Amino acid sequence: MEFHADYRHFADVMQNRRPLRMPIYEHLINSPFMEQVLQVSFADLIDGANTDRAEFFRQYCRFYREMMYDTVSFEVCITEYLPSRGALVKAIPGPIQNRTDFDDYPWEELPRMFWEDAGPKFDALVAALPPGMKAVGGIGNGPFEIAEELVGLTYLPYMQADDPELYAELFDRIGSLMASLWAVFLKRYSDSYVACRVGDDLGFKTSLLTNPATVHENIVPQYRRIIKMIHAAGKPFLWHSCGCIFLAMDAMIEAGIDAKHSNEDIIAPFSCWIEEYGQRIALVGGFDLGFLCQSTPAEITSAVVEWGGEYRAKARGYALGSGNSVPEYVPVENYLAMIDGARILREREACTTA
Repeated sequence: MEFHADYRHFADVMQNRRPLRMPIYEHLINSPFMEQVLQVSFADLIDGANTDRAEFFRQYCRFYREMMYDTVSFEVCITEYLPSRGALVKAIPGPIQNRTDFDDYPWEELPRMFWEDAGPKFDALVAALPPGMKAVGGIGNGPFEIAEELVGLTYLPYMQADDPELYAELFDRIGSLMASLWAVFLKRYSDSYVACRVGDDLGFKTSLLTNPATVHENIVPQYRRIIKMIHAAGKPFLWHSCGCIFLAMDAMIEAGIDAKHSNEDIIAPFSCWIEEYGQRIALVGGFDLGFLCQSTPAEITSAVVEWGGEYRAKARGYALGSGNSVPEYVPVENYLAMIDGARILREREACTTA
């Protein structure tokens, strides 16, 4: 059966409606991993000249099309352009530890720094989108990840205790930065995106990474600002957040998220997410990254056909994929086994409805 991409299936999911055909979705797919599947080297071209960048996105979009996606996932992360960055990954103190650091930080320069590099990438993506496809993503990173980069996960509680006024101002300033970038993005690129997305990991395996007060008083208000802008532009909002974040879910749903992505079986089976939240928002993913790495291809295809069919039947809006993303270390044959399971599900449904 020949595949024809149609982003409207994913648009239905984001409205928490059952689409005629089940979409496949990934938050991110590592470019070197794509190279392994396509057997073409192109990952380094994204930072090259215009012709190189165009070739990068031609191959990048080709991957999604050949793997039977209706959408292309692409974002540019704010943290990539923050001076003196590294705290988010290295668990070191960030560049802002006190009021003087905050006042001296080059906030006003950040939008220019971001768009000088990100703009040509978004332009090249838009030019390369295949017929029937739109993108999902936009401005990467949420308020908590940006705060981690600027201050450091270990050092945020000290700031909250020592200078609560500065702590609140930090999140407000981050929200303003996000809003300024999203305003430009929505004006330039919203027509090419079927859904906007923020990735902001708030949890780990057993709890939140921060206290509930920070979520409700400092993080959720920034999301309300961004989601309001995105909805005003006529786009739905997909929230990606890893970890045990059940204490934040009701507040985030009230803030306006339309869909949630990321799940780990050790935290809760995906069916629990559907049972708890599936009537209120769409849920995408479902297949734990550990399972995809450690199982055999036959086991994966069988599970995708069985469990994916159950998720599709139970959820109002559902798109199949990994519970996190597809990094380079995922065995290619295992990823392809997941895609094959999705293909089988689609073909069975097509035969049933024919």
